Parts: sequence; C-alpha cells; structure tokens
Amino acid sequence: MIRRAVIVGGQGAVGRLFTEKLFASGIMICVVDPAGAGEPAAGGARRIHGDITDISPALEKELRLADVVMLAVPEPVALASVKGVAAAMRPGTLLVDTLSVKQRVAEELSAHLDGVEGLGLNPMFAPSLGFEGRVVAASVTYDGPLTTELLGMVESWGARVVRVDPVEHDRLTAVSQALTHATVLSFGLALHGLGTDSVEVGRIAPPPHKTLASLLARVSSGTPEVYWDVQAANPQAAGARTALAEAARRLADTVKDGDEEDFAALMATVRGALGAELDNYRELCARIFASV
Repeated sequence: MIRRAVIVGGQGAVGRLFTEKLFASGIMICVVDPAGAGEPAAGGARRIHGDITDISPALEKELRLADVVMLAVPEPVALASVKGVAAAMRPGTLLVDTLSVKQRVAEELSAHLDGVEGLGLNPMFAPSLGFEGRVVAASVTYDGPLTTELLGMVESWGARVVRVDPVEHDRLTAVSQALTHATVLSFGLALHGLGTDSVEVGRIAPPPHKTLASLLARVSSGTPEVYWDVQAANPQAAGARTALAEAARRLADTVKDGDEEDFAALMATVRGALGAELDNYRELCARIFASV
C-alpha cells in the first residue's frame, strides 16, 4: 500500500501536479528539489533540498522510507539518477518517471531495478489543465501491486490511463507531439518570414487561421525546455520532422506542376490519414470553429 512518496523535482509543473494530488489522497509526501530555496512545496507537503544525482545521507534515508519515488525531472537527470535511486529503495517499492520519452529510461530501469517495480507516466496535457478528462500514457517496466494502485489513483483523479510499451510510446508521441509541435512552430516561422502584420491578418482571418494562430500562441509561450525535450529526446521525432518537410514539398510540387485533379487526389490522401476518426475530428473542428 502506498503511504509515503518522494517526488524528485516536485517544484516543477509536473511534479507539483502529482504532489498536490497524491497529498490530497492522503499520501505523506517529501518533495526533493534543488531549485527555489525557501519556497513551500505544493499542497503543504514536506520539502528537503537535495541533488538526486549525488545522494546525501538524508536523501538516502527518505528514499529508503518511500513506497513510491517519482522522478519528475529532465531526461539527463533521470538517466543519471536511476542507478543510485534504485539502489537506495527497498524491494517491493515503486520507481516512477514522468518523462515525455520512454525508451532510454525504460532501458535504464531494466538494467538497475532489482525487486523494485518500474513505471513510466506521461501526462499528455499541460499540467495547468489538470487530470480530469485527460490521457495519461503508462509504460510498465516491472509490474506489481503498487503500480496497479498508483494507476488506479490516477484514474480516480479523472484521467484515462492508456498502457503502451516504451517503443510504441515514443512512436506515437513522435506523431502526436513532435509532429504537431513542429507543424505549429513551422507555421509561426512562415508567418515571421512573410512579415505580415498579425493585426492586419486578424481582421480578415477565417477560423482555420485563428485556430492555428491560437495553437502557435500557446506553444510559443510555453516552457522551451519542454518542447525541446519533445523534439530532441525522442529518437523518432527526426523522422516526423522529415515527413513534415517532405509533405510541404509535395504540396508545393502538386500546385506547381499538377492540376486540380491532382490536388483533389492529394486531398483524398490526406483525408485518408484520419481513417476511422475522420467524422469525429470533423465534428470536433465544427465545435472549435463555432467558438472562434
């Protein structure tokens, strides 16, 4: 049963999200974070200063007492800390990561966990939106009762847990995150390159432009570290960006060298990419456009 948890990086957005929910669920929380000295932890949780890649005796004691240790830290920190953290944890406990890329950390967990459960969680939403109605991807390295309990908690918070293995996780997020963000950022770079005043464009902009511009405003105002991690850490993100560039060239070539029939065929190909979800996304778009 989960009674005590250590949240490493608990002052960050994802760490605070889990800290608040776990604390509200009655779990004793110790937040470990080298940043923000003097700042209180989320939800009234206890906090200590510490570096998870250089474990002090006090931090080792906290890790030994914890039923769950969560690494809500950037990938380089997580990869550098797994071996030491796993060695400090008791058998039968659970080590969790919240990285947006799973293959490398899953390999590290497989190499160093001995009698400790391993679980990767990736909230597929901005932490400010909360769990209710959102998807949390879960990659299980070593299953067990604490993994089942924690995933049940996440579902009790209103989230929908989707289990995927680490390789499939990274393939799907390369499409759903890296490709999507690259598309939005490329749209912004094109706008900048065209040099058109946004106010002037906005006077006549139809709903598709306003929707893309809204996505651009949100993504470009986000934390660069998060979006860099999505693009740079996922081994399959480069292929997604290459596919995006090739698609833009194909569109340009079709308009330059083809005719209306060729363009209609291209649109049919694009439409087919949505498969069985076509009508659902068409209806969702209609609802979005109704509010733009």
